[in-house]
Amino acid sequence: MRKLIVTAVMLAQASLYAQGRREAGPDQAPKDPVVEAIVKAENDGSQLKLLAHELFDSIGPRLTGSPQIEKARDWALAKYKSWGIPAEAQNWGVWHGWERGISHIDMVSPRLRTLEATQLAWCPDMGGKTVTAGLVILPDLTDSAAYAAWMPTVKGKFVMVSMLQPTGRPDDNWDQFGTPASIQKMKDERKDITDNWNARIKKTGYNTRTLPVALEKAGAAGIVSSYWSAGFGVDKIFQAYTKKIPTVDVMQEDYGLLYRLAESGADPKIAVHTESKERGPVPTFNVIAGIRGSEKPDEYVMLSAHFDSWDGGSGATDNGTGTLMMMEAMRVLQQVYPHPKRTILVGHWSSEEEGLNGSRAFVEDHPDTVSKLQALFNQDNGTGRVVSMSGQGYLHAYEYLTRWLSKVPSYIRDSIKTTFPGAPGGGGSDFASFDAVGAPGFSLGALNWSYFNYTWHTNRDTYDKLVFDDLRNNVILVAVLAYMASEDPNRASTEKAVLPINPRTGKQTEWPAQVKAIRRGGLD
Repeated sequence: MRKLIVTAVMLAQASLYAQGRREAGPDQAPKDPVVEAIVKAENDGSQLKLLAHELFDSIGPRLTGSPQIEKARDWALAKYKSWGIPAEAQNWGVWHGWERGISHIDMVSPRLRTLEATQLAWCPDMGGKTVTAGLVILPDLTDSAAYAAWMPTVKGKFVMVSMLQPTGRPDDNWDQFGTPASIQKMKDERKDITDNWNARIKKTGYNTRTLPVALEKAGAAGIVSSYWSAGFGVDKIFQAYTKKIPTVDVMQEDYGLLYRLAESGADPKIAVHTESKERGPVPTFNVIAGIRGSEKPDEYVMLSAHFDSWDGGSGATDNGTGTLMMMEAMRVLQQVYPHPKRTILVGHWSSEEEGLNGSRAFVEDHPDTVSKLQALFNQDNGTGRVVSMSGQGYLHAYEYLTRWLSKVPSYIRDSIKTTFPGAPGGGGSDFASFDAVGAPGFSLGALNWSYFNYTWHTNRDTYDKLVFDDLRNNVILVAVLAYMASEDPNRASTEKAVLPINPRTGKQTEWPAQVKAIRRGGLD
């Protein structure tokens, strides 16, 4: 009788235990010691703040071809060495070498004001001179013949080639304080001004790239632009196309001041002093590091983030945060999972900003690695916590990605929206270089944190915009995904889904084609 009672109790306990497991979900299942170690290592000993200070504050932005990206390369190699992770720089081409110097732009008439402005990347040096001259706004003429006749009048003048913004307030500020009528009036006015300005540029017979070159040939003293990023105090800082005269971006607030003065006939004058150094052709490279697999060393899991940046700010959220996330994940993995089954690599790509060139070169140069890729995880859109993942068009990605994600702590995993089968990357970031050849590259999409207005390619992309709590969670996420992909007994399927009909064309969407890397940039 006692034996029957004990058996019944044991069965009841087993039933309750099984029911509890079903109700509790994965996080109350038996803990994975490696996952637990990853979480503890990052939460208790994160090095993200130190890495961010060293890379963003001390080294700064990492324009392709600049001394700063070379300093960043050496810094990254030294970090990996200190962590016991083999790493190397792999040269894949040459680029226009250029070093940013001082920019100082002042309005000297009708009053004195130091302007918030900077030279654009690859701007020519002024030979130590300061040029003081008047300003002329690109006029609204009838056609290219009229502009050709007007061109000689720009000689010795700074030419303003951007429109006057009707407001310096971002839309969310208007939405908070404006009336419906005033908001609509502002938006209508902005649309009219934008459409008219775009038509004005078109009538010149040039575009935004070729017009500065034509003005340079006509004898202009310099080009003055303003690429407002639709937020308080932010402009996007890209590249100059002139070869002899300076091209400077003036922040929206100061550009509007100059424009209104010139438009009203006040004849404003500015003094421009910019310095830079031409470096000739310099090698461009990727930094590749890896933890060798113990059972399947010739199969690969890869972490991915581009290393380069534009140089208006510090390149902190584009893509310094992705860079640090992957470096820190590798450090943690080396500490708690030093003998993965598959080799875990990390790729820090250069010249992403000029067209995914570093990752495209890697795909071309390392077909054996790419063909044996288990998965690649790429992050490239700011400091926020990861909130989206897609199957990127791989038919069976649901099976393995959801299984790998199930090991991620729920406070991280539950915020992530997954989409299957999704669509392959078409070129937005480096995972697309791998998808193009059928290698499973996955994008980790992050929360916005006003990225596109305030930090993406702007003068405000700096250390202070980082959200370290989100970054720590991202490190845990990618480290767990790398661990799970490495441990999986099966190769991840790369069978492609049938892509949908494009509603605009009525044709079947095609898988993106491989694009060759530009291996000689800005030199021809």
